[in-house]
Amino acid sequence: MNDDDAQLLSQVRSLREKGSGPKQIARALGLKPARASALVRQVAHEQQSTATPTERPVVGCWINAGWSTDLELSAAPDWARADDEGAGNPEAAGFAQVLIARQERASRVTVCGFLVDVYCLGVKDTVGPEVRGGGSLDAYVRDYYRAFDQPPLRIGLEQAQSIVHGGVAYARTLGFEPAPDFAQAAVHLGEPGPAAPRIGFGRQGKPFYINGPRDDAQKIVRTLERTCGAGNYHYVVGTGPCDQRPRRT
Repeated sequence: MNDDDAQLLSQVRSLREKGSGPKQIARALGLKPARASALVRQVAHEQQSTATPTERPVVGCWINAGWSTDLELSAAPDWARADDEGAGNPEAAGFAQVLIARQERASRVTVCGFLVDVYCLGVKDTVGPEVRGGGSLDAYVRDYYRAFDQPPLRIGLEQAQSIVHGGVAYARTLGFEPAPDFAQAAVHLGEPGPAAPRIGFGRQGKPFYINGPRDDAQKIVRTLERTCGAGNYHYVVGTGPCDQRPRRT
């Protein structure tokens, strides 16, 4: 880029910051409309390329219906009402599958997913960040929630942040850390502000562990025994590979 081009781009940048559109910029700088539009796109691309992940526009946030079952949401009644239809869904109870998409470039988005055990372990797994074509986002969302009978709910960024980071904070009080790649994905999520509603995690106020196929269930129960004390938590685990009847406490 020569000095004249750099100066022209600087002028376009300045006019865009003042709210001028491509037609106004073309008139102000004596440019053809097509040239002005190309420069505006170049400025926008530069801004997106240098922006930190949390400065990029949010395209959408989603969560599975039924995520709020048995949580304390008196501080967030709107979130509870939005999930009324999914309440009591046994397949979803205890887990919040959160997905966020941010604009990467004009035709690209970055997606990140978080599987949150809201009763006990916090963030168990993450997906991304993955950069995808904006036109494939709807199909990606459908695939991400294919295991659920009901379609996902659209939620706000603050709610997504509160569920994910609140779940991590709750799990840490019980002695559990989030999935290894959590920090990499969380950069794209951002953190809730101090005024964000607080969620009461745990099943009806108590830690409730439901074992997964890759969990070290005995280690997790021992940790709960140490951090919570006998009688202050509940769990459901399979008793062995040939006997999957649940054992409750």
